[in-house]
Amino acid sequence: MSGERLSLLIIGGYGTFGGRLARLLGDEPRLRLLIAGRSLEKADDFVADLRSPKDGSEGLGSSNLGATLQAVRFDRDGDLAEQLTRLRPDLVVDASGPFQSFGQDPYKVVRACIGLDIDYADLADSTGFVAAIGGLDAEAKAKGVFALSGLSSLPALSFAALDVMAPRFSRIDAVAAGIAPSAHVKIGLNVVRAIASYAGKPVSVLRQGRPAQADGLIEAMRVTIAPPGVAPLRSRNFLLVDAPDLALLPGRFAGLQSGFTGVGTEPQLLQRLLGLAAGLTRRKLLPSLTPFARLMQRASHGLAVGEHRGGMFVRLSGLDAAGKPLACGWHLIAEGDDGPFIPVTGVAALVRRLLGGVRPENGARPATGELQLADFEAEFRRFSIASGIRTESEGAGLPLYHRVLGSAFERLPPAISAMHAGGHSGGARTASGRARVELGSGWLARIVARLIGFPAAGEDVPLTVRFIADGEKEIWTRDFGDKSFHSLQFEGKGRDRHLLAEVFGPFRVLVALVPEGEKLRLVVRGWSFCGIPLPLFLAPGGETYEEAREGRFHFHVEIGGRLTGLVVRYTGWLVVE
Repeated sequence: MSGERLSLLIIGGYGTFGGRLARLLGDEPRLRLLIAGRSLEKADDFVADLRSPKDGSEGLGSSNLGATLQAVRFDRDGDLAEQLTRLRPDLVVDASGPFQSFGQDPYKVVRACIGLDIDYADLADSTGFVAAIGGLDAEAKAKGVFALSGLSSLPALSFAALDVMAPRFSRIDAVAAGIAPSAHVKIGLNVVRAIASYAGKPVSVLRQGRPAQADGLIEAMRVTIAPPGVAPLRSRNFLLVDAPDLALLPGRFAGLQSGFTGVGTEPQLLQRLLGLAAGLTRRKLLPSLTPFARLMQRASHGLAVGEHRGGMFVRLSGLDAAGKPLACGWHLIAEGDDGPFIPVTGVAALVRRLLGGVRPENGARPATGELQLADFEAEFRRFSIASGIRTESEGAGLPLYHRVLGSAFERLPPAISAMHAGGHSGGARTASGRARVELGSGWLARIVARLIGFPAAGEDVPLTVRFIADGEKEIWTRDFGDKSFHSLQFEGKGRDRHLLAEVFGPFRVLVALVPEGEKLRLVVRGWSFCGIPLPLFLAPGGETYEEAREGRFHFHVEIGGRLTGLVVRYTGWLVVE
C-alpha cells in the first residue's frame, strides 16, 4: 500500500464500467483512486463530477469523505513501464476493452504490472484472454503478485453461484448462464463491439460431452428469471454469446455434457433482428457485424421500451445424492439503473478484502473461485438487487403457493403460510370469516362482475372459502352468504413460469407472488380472454394482498381496469377450520 492508502489505478476509469467501479469505491477513505484513460480532459471532468455535491451531501473525495481522487492520462499503447513507475499503483484494474481486440500482444499490461511487482485484475469477458492468462502464472508467482482475469459477472459471479449449488449434486450434466440487461440501460460501445465480433460466427461449446461449434447470437434457450419472492422478469430467449465460462466449465465439472452462456435483451424484437443479422454473417453474406456496432448501439438506445429491470441466471442440472434428476437455478433481478453495477461488484469485493488484509494467492489465473457468492451479495446490499436459488425438483408434493414462491414461502407470516399449506393432491380444507364487498357502478363493470359471478355488495358478509387440491391445481370456492363463485389456480408453465395463474370464467390472470413484510402482494403480470392474450396496460388492476394482522389472516382484493373502473373490492379475514 502507498502510505496509509491502497493506490488503485483504473484503466478506463471514466468509461462504462470503470466509472461505476470508481463510484462504488469512491466513498472508501482508505483508497487512492487514479482515474485513468487516454483523455486527461475526460478523466478530469469525471473526477470533478464525482467531487461535486449530490443531494445536498459532500462530494466524494472531499476533505471529510471518501477516497483520494486523481485524474491521470494512461495510454496502454505507450511506455507502460514509465507510466506505471510514475503513478506507483498498488493494484491495476483494467476496465477497458473490448479484450477481444487487444491485438498481437494482449497481455502487455499484465506483463508490465508483473514486471514492476504490481497486482493486477480485470473485467475481461473474452474467452481467449481469460482462459489463457495462466501462461503468466510462473512469472507472477516469482514476482510475488497476483493477476486475476474475468472478475466480472461471467465468469467470477457465475462460478460463485455454481459453487453454492454444486454440493447438492452427485453428477452435473449441464450448466447454463445468462444476462438480461434492462432495455433502459445505455450499453457501452465496447460491449456492443465485443458481441458483434462473434455474431453469426462459430463459438466453441460442449455438446454431449465433446467439443463442438455453435452459432453466436443464433442458438437460443428460453428462461424466466425469477428469484424467490420477487416478481419475475418477462420470459425471454437468450442468444448464445462467447463467454469465458464455456472454456472454463469442463475443467470445473468432470463429465459435463453441455454448457451455454447467453444474453437476453429487451425488446425481444430488436434481439430477433440482431439474430437475423447474425444469420447473414453465418451465410457469409456479411463478413462481420463489427462495422455496424455503433448502429446497433444506437438502435438499442432508441428502442428502450419495457420494464427498467435487469437480471441474471445460472442453472445446473444433473443428479442428486440419491441419483434422482435435479435442476437448480440461481436467479438475480436488479431494479432501475442498479444492474450495470453488478459486473464491477467483484472488483469492489476484492478491494475491500485487500483493505481488510486478505489477499489472493500469488499467480496468474482466471478469477473463478476467488470470491464467494456472499462477497458479491455484500456489495448487492447497496442496491435494489434481489437474488436467490430455486430447486425445481423440490416442487413435487409441495402446496401450490410453496411451489410458486420457492424458498420465499418460508418467509411468510404463519397466518399466511397456514392458509396455503394444503396438500398436493386430493386434499381439501376450509376457512371461514367475514367480508365487506363493494361493486363498481359502471355498466361495463357490472357486466364483468355478472359474467364472472362476483357476489353482491354487502357489509359484514359471512364468508367461507373451500380449497380443493386436484393434482397441481387448486379449486377455490368462495361463498359470500348465499352467493358463490369459483376460480381455478395453478402454476404457470413455459412463458408463464414462476407465476400464479388464476382462471375466472373466460378470463385468465397471471400473478406474481411478492412477500413484503407482513404482506403477500399479488401483482398482475398478464391476462387473457378465452385464451387470447390481452395488453398488460388494460389488465385488471388494483391493490391486492394478503396480510397477517395480530396473528390472523386478512385479505384485500381489488379488481378493476382502465376500461371498467372498479369491478369488485372485497376485504376481510379468514380462519382455517
